[in-house]
Amino acid sequence: MIANALVGAVVTAVSWFVIGPAGPILGGGVAGYLETKNGPTVGALSGVIASLPIAVVVPIVGTALVFVPDALVGLGVLTAFVVFVGGTIVNAALGAIGGYLGVYTRSELISGSGGRSAR
Repeated sequence: MIANALVGAVVTAVSWFVIGPAGPILGGGVAGYLETKNGPTVGALSGVIASLPIAVVVPIVGTALVFVPDALVGLGVLTAFVVFVGGTIVNAALGAIGGYLGVYTRSELISGSGGRSAR
């Protein structure tokens, strides 16, 4: 499950620059497709893993707080925390949706066309 979530996180990170906020859906979909079961779980895990690089970037950007008046430093830290937690929750939710769709797509592909003609 972790390996599939890592693959989904990489897909999320790469596709984010091309398709924007739909990146976690695609990454979760890939993870769910590879997992074949527990799609929403592996998709959400993929979204959380894809959010971890933000945990590295936020403190680096936070070094700019050195140049902010002391009264606003707490507000900046609180804002950074809320943005990180909110972004992680959104990525996890979108990844879970993608994971569900990935498992559904795989099950439809395996079961065939369902009696429908391709013509």
